[in-house]
Amino acid sequence: MTTIVDPATVKACCTSLYEHRLTGWLLEDGFHPGGVALTDRLVELLEVSAEQQVVDVAAGPGTSALRVAATMDARVHGVDLSSALVEAATERARNQGLSDRVVFTVGDAERLPLGDGAADVVLCECSLCIFPDKRDAVREMARVVRPGGRVGVADVVVDRRRLPPELDTLAARVACIADARTLEENIGLLQGGGLRIDVIERHDAAVMAMLDRIDARLAIARMALPAERTDDIRRARSIVSSVRRVVEDGVVGYALVVATRADGDRVA
Repeated sequence: MTTIVDPATVKACCTSLYEHRLTGWLLEDGFHPGGVALTDRLVELLEVSAEQQVVDVAAGPGTSALRVAATMDARVHGVDLSSALVEAATERARNQGLSDRVVFTVGDAERLPLGDGAADVVLCECSLCIFPDKRDAVREMARVVRPGGRVGVADVVVDRRRLPPELDTLAARVACIADARTLEENIGLLQGGGLRIDVIERHDAAVMAMLDRIDARLAIARMALPAERTDDIRRARSIVSSVRRVVEDGVVGYALVVATRADGDRVA
């Protein structure tokens, strides 16, 4: 059973972690398994087209939002809890000449700063797993998408009953493991938000590939740092090793789920 943690503490820890410059170096730009390849796949499944209004929930450094705007000629509104990441993403949009198509706003996924039916498409990558109130977050995604619009969630999926104790901590929760749900639970959350499931895809190998990249970079960091500063690196590599074992055992994976808000559906 996952350790109970105050929601405000979880949000503060997540914001602090993802703002840190080393996080971008370790996780690479997209902050999620599969990188731009899985973002492109999710966008394909969502059938994003030119001039559609797309909302990127927990947009982080803006990688996915900017890619959708550039490759699909869509208009994108990225929302993230971190003011630092919103500022950085806004600067990236300016530098890439996309300020006319992409805007970033500080906001909580559980209380999105958008009107009802404001979007044609909503996407959320590797973030539902860290939201304290997942039901409210999904209901907000369903609220801001128009009837007939689509919601795509790409996320870590976990059988929490089989997690070892070292992966049932606040650190593991912030690292997208300890409070992630099973695929079936994520489907239930989407359906409970008034959405009809259209597509489900598993991409478990993307998690292992990401772990390999993170561990390789942690090894580089450990060699570059003086001995007295390597304790955090050793702890991080230990967590990576534990996650690798549970991925191999089928306890942890990654899945894309696409759903539609049908005409006339009411968000519960």
